[in-house]
Amino acid sequence: MRGTSPVAAFNSQPGDTVEYPEMPFSEFIGNERIVTALRGMLGAGRMPHSLLFTGPAGIGKYTLARMLAQAVNCERMRDDFCGECNTCVAIGRLAGPQPLVEAGLAERGASPDAATVERVPLLLQTHPDVCVAVPDPVRAQSPVARPMLRMGQLRAVQRAAYFRPLARRRVFILDGAETMHSHNANVFLKILEEPPESATLILLAPNPFLLLDTIRSRCLQFFFAPLGAEQMETFLKKRRPELKAPERKLAAHLAEGSPGAALVLDLEASARQRKEIVQLIRRAAEGREFGALFAQTAQMARGEKESFENLLAVFYSVFNDLLELSHAPGHAVLRNPDLRRELEPLSQQADLGWVASAVQALDEFHGRLRRNVNRQLGLEAVVLQLTADTHVAPQR
Repeated sequence: MRGTSPVAAFNSQPGDTVEYPEMPFSEFIGNERIVTALRGMLGAGRMPHSLLFTGPAGIGKYTLARMLAQAVNCERMRDDFCGECNTCVAIGRLAGPQPLVEAGLAERGASPDAATVERVPLLLQTHPDVCVAVPDPVRAQSPVARPMLRMGQLRAVQRAAYFRPLARRRVFILDGAETMHSHNANVFLKILEEPPESATLILLAPNPFLLLDTIRSRCLQFFFAPLGAEQMETFLKKRRPELKAPERKLAAHLAEGSPGAALVLDLEASARQRKEIVQLIRRAAEGREFGALFAQTAQMARGEKESFENLLAVFYSVFNDLLELSHAPGHAVLRNPDLRRELEPLSQQADLGWVASAVQALDEFHGRLRRNVNRQLGLEAVVLQLTADTHVAPQR
């Protein structure tokens, strides 16, 4: 970025990233009311200085933020983007940020110290007027347990926002805005209190209440709702034609209205993981096979390819299904419909008190994850609490 030395901006070069097909706003999947509102702002030439996009992971927050950055700077259009002009093409390279993140980490060094991480912040920039800050994993080979937006990144955005744009408007996308420490967020608040005329900041977070009230109140907020089942199946039919109709239906159901999650969902791996979790819960409920229990928790803590929060989300979904089956077995609408055969016997053993205790244990563990608690020890503590709990009903 111009004028931000010694900040390093990691620019895309040919071959650095995956090519993604460009599409206008009209082809964005779901949340039409948000698209309509943003296009109205673009057409009227009244772009706000700060926006907050919230909603589940994979729902399209980052995609729409990037598309908005293209539209606000497109050389041919005012309330949409052509995807063909030099500006649109350059900004469009941000569609697949992971290769850019990997390139940035490689340029900074394999094992940077804390001072280097702050002095050389991880920023993704493929056009002078658009910059993306993502939670910094620090290292590529052994990333930190919980990547976060760091002070160096926030200060770099704060400085660069006041520069005059090369095109029409500078746009800064802060993905994972909820990962800012509170004292860093207070420093960042200054730019929201005195916003530059020619810049827009777009904050992305799963939940608005994970941000400070002072930040949330200074942003125009948009909540991205999950897509409906039919809309998801139509989307998958177009984007994942290899799936058969029953597989599309299951993928749409498991993704819970998130197109991004549906695109990367491995049905076979998902089924295997969810069956392992049901097996773990069953062993804990029966209070036996402690060696197998701890071996399984160790494997889950070490081998999980996705974020550990996603693993806990599966635990929550299983306990939700157990409640549904124990309350109305003949009419239960399950979040894991393909596991009904495994869940029904377990639901006859677990009563309401046991499930409530299990969810409370998960809540406590989830809260400690934000403080980088050891994942294996935390999961073992949950299992031990389930095993020791006295609210397990005798099998009927």
